Amino acid sequence: MVDSASSANALPRHVAVIMDGNGRWAREREEDRVFGHAHGVESVRAVVRAAGELGVEYLTLYAFSTENWSRPKEEINALMELLVNSLAGEVDELIAQGVRLRSVGALSSLPEACRDALRDVEARTADCTGLILILALSYSGRWEITEAVRRVVRSGMDVDDIDESSLRQHMELPDVPDPELLIRTSGEQRLSNFLLWQLAYSELHFTPVMWPDFREDHFRAAVHEFRGRERRFGRTGEQMRQATNAGDN
Repeated sequence: MVDSASSANALPRHVAVIMDGNGRWAREREEDRVFGHAHGVESVRAVVRAAGELGVEYLTLYAFSTENWSRPKEEINALMELLVNSLAGEVDELIAQGVRLRSVGALSSLPEACRDALRDVEARTADCTGLILILALSYSGRWEITEAVRRVVRSGMDVDDIDESSLRQHMELPDVPDPELLIRTSGEQRLSNFLLWQLAYSELHFTPVMWPDFREDHFRAAVHEFRGRERRFGRTGEQMRQATNAGDN
């Protein structure tokens, strides 16, 4: 038997975004992939503005996956430099908009300059009370679940006490509610190892728009579509949704 819960007129508390299409966008313009990444920075600004204006509480952006480390060294170096420069250049605007920055992933694998830039912006925005922007860096869903299992084992928890709730408490950001909505750009329709645990009951929105072209109107359209859907959960799914979305930061 399936229970239903209508989300009409409800705003998603948490939206996650797979920012895809930078490379293809650049190739269409006979430029290298870094050109696409650089132009995608304005899309990040646009989405952060739109999410804040709508009243979304959490926005998670898939900025760099663990699989991305296999890309050419030159591209990775350029991406890391772009990340550092973008963080430094955006911090004042984030503060002005009341945006708090957090990050998730195997951050120890990032270059020291990137880790320093992240820590600086996180510290400077720590008192902001508006949108919480989460950057997923050197992240994968399987990595996160594996790390959670390792923490459970190290804790010495009795095997009979391990359940979904206890495992979730050992995930990376247990205080953050699961995304109600996932947006993926560029027409691809897969999760790509992103938030595999948290997206169990999320609504999925796929758009052919490539990330460097994605703007406020596209984000608002995705949220509008979400608000018109009727969300359906099995009994276990409904209980899990209520439990995981109850926490506030």
